[in-house]
Amino acid sequence: MTRSSLTVVLAAGEGTRMRSSLPKVLHPVAGESLLAHVLHAAPNGPLTRLAVVIGPDHAGVAGEARRIRPDAETYVQHERLGTAHAVLAARGAIARGADDLLIAFGDTPLISAETFERLRAPLNNGAALTVLGFRAADPTGYGRLLMQGEKLVAIREQADASAEERKVTLCNAGVMALDGKSALKILDRIGNANSKGEYYLVDAVTIARDLGLEAVVIETKEDEVRGINTKAQLAEAEAVMQARLRKQAMDAGVTLIAPETVFLAADTQFGKDVTIEPFVVIGPGVTIADGAVIHSFSHIVEASIGKKASVGPYARLRPGTSLGDGARIGNFVETKAAKLEAGVKVNHLSYIGDAEVGANSNIGAGTITCNYDGFAKHKTLIGEGAFVGTNSSLVAPVRIGAGAYIGSGSVITKDVPDNAMAVERSQQSIREGGATRYREIKTRGKKPKA
Repeated sequence: MTRSSLTVVLAAGEGTRMRSSLPKVLHPVAGESLLAHVLHAAPNGPLTRLAVVIGPDHAGVAGEARRIRPDAETYVQHERLGTAHAVLAARGAIARGADDLLIAFGDTPLISAETFERLRAPLNNGAALTVLGFRAADPTGYGRLLMQGEKLVAIREQADASAEERKVTLCNAGVMALDGKSALKILDRIGNANSKGEYYLVDAVTIARDLGLEAVVIETKEDEVRGINTKAQLAEAEAVMQARLRKQAMDAGVTLIAPETVFLAADTQFGKDVTIEPFVVIGPGVTIADGAVIHSFSHIVEASIGKKASVGPYARLRPGTSLGDGARIGNFVETKAAKLEAGVKVNHLSYIGDAEVGANSNIGAGTITCNYDGFAKHKTLIGEGAFVGTNSSLVAPVRIGAGAYIGSGSVITKDVPDNAMAVERSQQSIREGGATRYREIKTRGKKPKA
């Protein structure tokens, strides 16, 4: 579309019914804030602008808006005097002009980019106002869209509707688009002569008609315009979003053995022939390459998984994990800020954190990289083809050389050269009443590299 646009997103609500200190629009659905979902769907690119109306002291909302859309302008609604009043908080952006003015809400995370484009289409054909409507299974509490043929004549709130009007199931979603040339003319005429003394955006329809301008309705499904006001509604939106994401994944070729038990993030990226077993949770920032298998009861966040890698069951991949092609992470293994190259095996009961593990290394059961000394984090470097025996503790900062062998039960506090063998044992002497410890390092078949 060659028309320019300004999208004004209303995100000033406190969300008191959420019973939370977190602003309503920052609550997450599928790993992204409610606001982020709306901003992703809003028109973006050349000839588009974005304004977000926030409440006082909502710096976190402003920061989230700029994180998602660096081009976003923010405006503060200091008093809450209705939806039209909120829109006009962004008067500065509106006055600069755009062919299309879109008005959206920061608590409707299921709205799509396609719906925004459908809203704009009638403006290109001469309409002054487009309202988004839906057919409600139970219209109680919603404003009704009153039609004369294809033309919208009014939006009647539930409290003001007649018995006959309350039978109407075509309801107002709140989202609308206005032709930029007449937008301020309409908005400035909205008054507050009502019981609450507030300025209601729905009055724009009647005003447009009084000005001899055309108002029309575009319909969408009820799920897409779910507004979030309570934690129960947040959970309902999560369920709708998860169903949508699962279907998208399966349509793209991902095998979900029990789809209803798998939870995805909005930004999860899959390669071809990926298999996800039951009861897997995938958080934000995860990419899974071709042929990888995620076994049951695994939890993955901000991680990259290589081709034909295997994860789990009961594995936890924390932020900063990178698995190379063919790597294997087994049951009850946890990783964090760890780069594991191709073919690495960590099959049982281990923690690998702040580490780099070379290709084809084997990490035995019960191995721990001791990366935190109580004050700072330190790195463990494990060379290609190294073998770390079971129940070993690698005390960072430490380097295990390529091809090195670490005997079971070792506590490694010093660097081990390439192709060296390190064994640390502890013997308890009952006669002496104490413990003695000693450490052996010797070459494995050839001299260590300089």
